[in-house]
Amino acid sequence: MGGLFGAVSKTDCVFDVFFGTDYHSHLGTRRAGMVVYDSKAGFDRSIHNIENSPFRTKFTDEMNKMCGQIGIGCISDYEPQPIMVRSHLGTYAIATVGKINNVDELVEMVYSKGHTHFLEMSGGEINPTELTAAVINQKSTILEGISYAQEVIDGSMTMLVMTEKGIYAARDELGRTPLVLGKKDDGWCVSFEDFAFFNLGYEKIRELGASEVVFITADGAETVKQPKKKMRICSFLWIYYGYPCATYEGVSVERVRSNCGKKMAMRDKGEVFPDIVAGVPDSGTGHAIGYANESGVPFARPFIKYTPTWPRSFMPPTQKKRNLIAKMKLLPATEFIKDKSLLIIDDSIVRGTQLGETTQFLYEKGAKEVHVRPACAPLLFGCKYLNFSRSTSELDLIARRVILEREGDKAEEKLADYADPTSENYQEMLEEIRKKLHFTTLKYNRLDDMIEAIGIDPDCLCTYCWDGRE
Repeated sequence: MGGLFGAVSKTDCVFDVFFGTDYHSHLGTRRAGMVVYDSKAGFDRSIHNIENSPFRTKFTDEMNKMCGQIGIGCISDYEPQPIMVRSHLGTYAIATVGKINNVDELVEMVYSKGHTHFLEMSGGEINPTELTAAVINQKSTILEGISYAQEVIDGSMTMLVMTEKGIYAARDELGRTPLVLGKKDDGWCVSFEDFAFFNLGYEKIRELGASEVVFITADGAETVKQPKKKMRICSFLWIYYGYPCATYEGVSVERVRSNCGKKMAMRDKGEVFPDIVAGVPDSGTGHAIGYANESGVPFARPFIKYTPTWPRSFMPPTQKKRNLIAKMKLLPATEFIKDKSLLIIDDSIVRGTQLGETTQFLYEKGAKEVHVRPACAPLLFGCKYLNFSRSTSELDLIARRVILEREGDKAEEKLADYADPTSENYQEMLEEIRKKLHFTTLKYNRLDDMIEAIGIDPDCLCTYCWDGRE
């Protein structure tokens, strides 16, 4: 996913940019960077690899040495950023969160208009933030360029563009990812998640609308491009990505997770009788608490996350390492496992490998039963809008593999039926997944229950991963 933070102040803002960016570290990615602008010293940028060391460790020196009244920082999926750009639009820094599906088309377009080259990242890919900047540079002003980029990028692209005068904050075309404004006496900030600035003394002002562009200075935040009414914010922000104390569109992440757990408990009533309910840490915990509160089954922690290891197990570059990290980070509390019937809630099942290994881990520690309740519906489509997974094929999704095994060449045309929780195919798919991963029982949260748990207009939610609705 990735996260963004920016601040403009009448005094030095490096402290705010440092901690505001650091608060996005839970988004679990590999690169991080800061750029600040000082009216006397000019621009100053630093980028570090944070795979094996947290943001605050890598950037402590920068916090003590940098100075500036304007700054942006980012936690990035893969690409080094923010990047510095010098063009006919002047010098600016840019950081992005999103995904570009039509890279080749955009590259050819900017080549045809005089752009000469791109710097390849490791692996030969073009940095999507650099490509976004190249698209912006096709126009005569930064604002026109941002609007153009929002229009022509197939996918999703939320960005901060920092000039010598302030920060352009632009939410992506359909608002799949958030941006929120904060204010204090000597300046303003913009953040991917609102909780990132509360301890820095900012008051939350409002969230940007879909496609909205705001220009931020130390004196205020002016909307320079009006928002669109149509929105498709990513539902997974509440289910998985978001920090528990964050809110999106006024809706608390922790509240939604509690609601999801409650919905699953109501569907389970009278069907299973576990001794304890547990969440796979960290994102499964809120769902499990909601389940426990509704069902009356005690909440407990049969495994504890060892936080000094990888914060998110999808971060390592290979599946083998991801599996190893998923195993290493969970330590057993054997008293709550041995001879117990456990109901385990995770945010989702993607490939199934990690949750399957977690289940085996519990059996090895003496669990009598392991009932599994993913907090969202079966994932049937790879995300086209965010870097949820770098899978090269939708067949990496365990639900899609099972459908292919069952339907062969007809798999694609049967997807709608398999997405219907009332269909026989849906139930048989769940049984196949259950057997493959050795769960005692398996029941996913229903998509309609998940949408109700979020509680905003369903037309404003992106549910593509589950139903293919764009």
